[in-house]
Formats: sequence, C-alpha cells, structure tokens
Amino acid sequence: MAAQVKTKKKTKDGKPSEKKKVISKQDRILVIVESPGKVKTIEKYLGSSYVVKASMGHLIDLPKSRTGVDLDHNFEPEYITVRGRAKILKELQSDAKKSGKVLLACDNDREGEAIAWHLRNAIIAKSEHLPIERISFNEITPQAVKDAVLNPRHIDEAKVAAQKARRVLDRLVGYNVSPLLWKKVKNGLSAGRVQSVALRLICEREKEVESFIPEEYWTLEADFKVGKSVYTAQLAYWNGSKPDLKNEAAVKDIIKKIESADCAVSEVRETDKTIRPKAPFTTSQLQQTAANRLGFTSRKTMQVAQQLYEGVSLGSSRIGLITYMRTDSVRISQTALDDVRGWLSKNYPKDLPEKAIEYSVGKNAQDAHEAIRPTYTEYTPDAMKEYLSKDQLRLYTIIWERFVSSQMNNAKSRTVSADIKAVSGSDEGIFRVSGTKLIEKGFYNVIKLLSSKEEKDNPYPALKTGDKVKVDKFHSEQHFTQGPPRYTDASIVRTLEEKGIGRPSTYAAIISVLLDRYYVTRSNKQLVPTVLGKLISDVLVEYFSSYVASDFTASMETKLDEVEENKVSWPEMIREFWHPFKSVVDEVGKTVESFKGTLDEPTEHVCEKCGKPLVKKLGRFGFFLACSGFPECRSTRSIPLAKCPKCGGDVVSRKTKGRGKEFYGCTKYPECDFLSHFKPINQDCPKCGFFMVEKYDKKNGSHKACINPDCDFLHSAEDE
Repeated sequence: MAAQVKTKKKTKDGKPSEKKKVISKQDRILVIVESPGKVKTIEKYLGSSYVVKASMGHLIDLPKSRTGVDLDHNFEPEYITVRGRAKILKELQSDAKKSGKVLLACDNDREGEAIAWHLRNAIIAKSEHLPIERISFNEITPQAVKDAVLNPRHIDEAKVAAQKARRVLDRLVGYNVSPLLWKKVKNGLSAGRVQSVALRLICEREKEVESFIPEEYWTLEADFKVGKSVYTAQLAYWNGSKPDLKNEAAVKDIIKKIESADCAVSEVRETDKTIRPKAPFTTSQLQQTAANRLGFTSRKTMQVAQQLYEGVSLGSSRIGLITYMRTDSVRISQTALDDVRGWLSKNYPKDLPEKAIEYSVGKNAQDAHEAIRPTYTEYTPDAMKEYLSKDQLRLYTIIWERFVSSQMNNAKSRTVSADIKAVSGSDEGIFRVSGTKLIEKGFYNVIKLLSSKEEKDNPYPALKTGDKVKVDKFHSEQHFTQGPPRYTDASIVRTLEEKGIGRPSTYAAIISVLLDRYYVTRSNKQLVPTVLGKLISDVLVEYFSSYVASDFTASMETKLDEVEENKVSWPEMIREFWHPFKSVVDEVGKTVESFKGTLDEPTEHVCEKCGKPLVKKLGRFGFFLACSGFPECRSTRSIPLAKCPKCGGDVVSRKTKGRGKEFYGCTKYPECDFLSHFKPINQDCPKCGFFMVEKYDKKNGSHKACINPDCDFLHSAEDE
C-alpha cells in the first residue's frame, strides 16, 4: 500500500493548491522510538518517506500475576504483551507491513536495546522478510539523527542479555521475598533487590540521627578598631590551642581577661589558590547539583532533562538541546570540543586553554555515552529564555554552564588573613579576620547560576603587621553540634554511586519506589523512613542480611556489566545466585514465626460508634486506631501524639486540603484552634512540661525542642 504526502503547488491565480505525492511501500521507512516526545523532533529532520512512531516504552515484559521465569530451563523468561499495550503493538506491526524497512531508534542503553529486541521479534512474527535495523544517537539534532540513519547496526545481543538477567534477577528476589513479608508481617508489602538496600541505608542513618545528642559550644568574635575602621575577627587560638568553649561561663572568663588587653596585628598572610573547573555532568552529578542548587527531586530532574533531550520548539525549528541524560561518563566527543572551543575563541579568547581539557572517566563507569552537555554551545541560556519554561531554563543553564566552563582556564583566588594578638598577663588570644577575592576569573566568566563561594568577593582586611588595635565590642554566640544529616535526594544518589549500587538510569526510580510504597517520606527535602519502612528494613536485615548488603548488590551490578561485556553467560550468573538464595527463602518460610497481629496494641481509647476498645494497628501510612469489633465495625481514627497545651485535648496528625501537607492539630477543633507544623515526639519538656517536637533549621540541623514559644529549651547531652 502506498503512503500519500501532501505537497504545495501554485495555481494560475498564485494561490497554493495541494497535490498528493504518492510514496511506494518500498520507499516508506518506519522509525520506532520509545517516547512520543521525540516523534515531532525526528520527523522534522527526516524526509517525507519516513514515518516516526512511538512504542511508549516496554510493550512486552514478564507477567505481573506470576513469577514468569522457568526455573527448570535456564531461567528462561516468559514474555507476554503488557496489559493495555496490545493495541500499540498491533498498530506498529501494521505500520511495519506498510513499510519497506523498519529502523528501531530506542534509547541506547540496556532497556532500550531490550525494547528494540522485543519489537524486532514481534514485527518479524507478522512480516518475516521485512528488513529491520537498529539505529542509535546520543543527541537529537539533525546531523546526529541523519548520521544514525546512514549507519545502522545490529541489535546488541549482549546488552539484551544483561537486561534479561537484571529483569529475571529482580523478579526472583521480589516474587520470593514479598510473599514472605505478606505471610509473616502484613499483606500488600513488597521488597525489591536494589530498593531494599537503599531503604537499609536510609534506616541506618535514621538510627544515627535519633541516637545523636547535641552538645553545646560557643564561639567568640570581637570588633577591633583601627582609626575609623572596624574589623570583626573570631577567636582562633587561646593560649596556643583551639578554644574549647563549652558554655557561656567559659566565654565570659576569656572576655574578662582580655577586654582591656593590649592588642596588635601579629601576622598578615597572603595565600593564592588555584580553582579548577569541574567536569561536565554525569547523571548522578546532575541530580545532586539540581537538588542542591535548584531544589529539584531526582525524579523532577530526569523529567525536565528528558524534555530538553527530546526536543524543544525554537520558533520554526525543533531541536534537542542536550545529549542523552543517562550516563556515567565525563567523556566529550571531538565534535563537541571543537564546537565549544570555537565559541570560546570568539567570546572569551583569553580564557581558552591551548589544548582541550580531558577529564578521567571513573573506574566503575560503563562509558557508553558522552557526558551530559548542550548540543550546540551557541544556544546560550540567554538565547533560550523565550523558548523554555522556568524549570527547563534553570536546568539547561546549569548543564550549559558546567560544560562550557569545563573547557576554560582555571580561576585563581587570593586570601589575606590577619591575626590579632590579645595579651593579658600569662593569657594570649589570637583573633583572625580574612578576606578573599578572585584575582583571575577564568571559567567563572560563564558561570552565573552555578556560582560558588569562591566567586563571591570578601574585602581584604587593610591591616599591617604591628598595627595597634583596640577591642571595641565582643560578640558571643551559642551553638549546638549537629548530628549526621538525614539523606536527601542528592546525598543518597551520591552514596549509591560511591557504593556501586544501581546505575544512572535507576537512581531516580529507586527513590521514587520507596516514596510511592510509603517506606520513606520527604521532610524538609530529607528522606525519612516511616514506621513501615523501618519494620521492613529490620526484617530484611535480620533474615536476608547478606542480600541487602551494599557490597553484595554492587557485586551483582558488576556481574551484570560482565554479561553485557560478553564475559559471563547470563543463565550461569542467575544460577550462581539462585540456589543459595532459594535455600534462605525456604528456611525463613519454615522457621520464622509470623509477626502478623503482634504489632497490634490494646489502648485505653473506646470506639465512639460501638463502645468497644480501640486497637493500635500499623497501616500503609503508619499507625492508626481501629475498632476491635472489625469487620462488623470499621471505625478508625488518628493516634493521639500529645496533649494539647491549650485545652488538654488530643493532638493528632492532619493534612491540608489540596497539596495534602501534614500538620498537627487539636481534635477539639474548631473549639480549640491549636496547631503545629512540627511533629510531636513522645517526650515532655523537663523545663516547662509542654511536649517536645522535632525541628529542623540550617543552624542546628534536626533537633528536639520545646513547643512552648516562651521556653528556650533545646535538647542536649546534659538532659539525658
């Protein structure tokens, strides 16, 4: 069947008329991509004989209702059409029948290769002799797409094998451990091979946070006068050692000794520091920087990056603005280096190094793709402003700045430090003041959104050795030591990468799964395990300790890489894992007693509907109170977390309408309007008797404090 394409032709009166140009089946080429977002962009680059369609991801996969792995025949997976995707698959098979050739343009990674493999097999089943080729590209630009079409390749069977091995491995773990959790703990729970390790890391950090006790310490600064100038300097040494100011009394003692002391500048030092530009972004580095600088979650970062990669309309044209965003490499192509160096030679010739700068690729990197970079350097963030949404522009800006700056000269900063000596009898204090300036901007010339502390100038102290100064005023400040911080999106991604757990394509998914299952919640951008998450982690660590260990999971990732490199047979790899694992599963199933119901606790509360006692139960979203008369009575309510300081009623967790933000309010509302945005903890303030809450601020980190605004109690070591 021939395809028809409309072409414009002018009539006698000069008006265009439409004429249908017929394209034969033999000349028609079907291009299949994964995402519909790429379709419009790629269609613009290829001629009228190309038809671009999207598979919308995986169309063929393991069944959800059963394990779907043949344990007796080399762990062969049972593939079926994904529920709800049969229509898309049939349409693609039908489109293929109308074409003379099919080009599979799925993403150039394991998942993309597997999707292409399944599509090829499904199309061959309906069109046996149809030519089918695989193409791939690192960026969606006219040249990259056309080059890919001109240089098709075969499907990488080793990549497909690695994806198959990972899928079977995850299925065997999930479909054997999850039923145990249903049987022993609670229905509806699930455990994943990699997510369980990430959950363990988050729960272990939470134990450190909960057990940490802040300790008080103080800092002391003084204003020193020199003529009309005043310099604020901090006490750096006291009697030859770093000051150990544990309380206010220690500070007052030092102030008393030196408030009338003779003071003079004892030393002025000048230090130059070379600041090197950072390498272009990998996936994990992009996620970390977007989290720290832009406040993006890992999921949001990848969603916005996908939009920039797939293509953005720039007036009459459409272009992919960045290269493929799932990569663990900092490698840059020669074409891209020539492009950025050409741009720099016109715009910042003084900051262009003689040779292109090379960055070493990490030892665990697969190096399948280039680093994340803009496709064209000339598309500066300022030039793209009118075409991008706010989030797209911010993410594109840090990608552009990081890449362009990586090929520029080093910056250089100068720090001038002045030590002021205060002598009183046998006591001696050294106060230090310093200022830093950039003396050579180098790569900082192109950095705005990614600017760092080094770029922000701090005036030099205009002091000389021997200058006499006078103490004008003292400033003392109380602090508390900060415990280990909870994981954030940025820090858990960094930890997973450092430990070799997961891959660039999975970091965001790991966090999303834990949040979706309510094993973890976000609070102040921190990842906090729920009661349910802690319970599951404890069970997995106790009975499957070696399988939820970081080093074991990392070793499995290495073996998957070896499958992809054709060094290991995937069935052999699975067999090596399966038999010991199955023995542990069977042993746990036989010997471990069920926890079901053991978490239920009787309470003194009574059901308002039927009068029976209420029981404390664990649900998906944490503990709640339920009627012991269930299922006849289905009454439930929130667990009281504290007594209301206003009326003596119960304070419970509530959620706002719309965004569903959690807050804590009195059950006697609207008669009592007490509410708090801080979660009560099971502890009363020893100072005033109000309940304690968990707070977070940049100064003190996560800490416990009294809810009473008139009480300044802060939990410290002395109160234990």
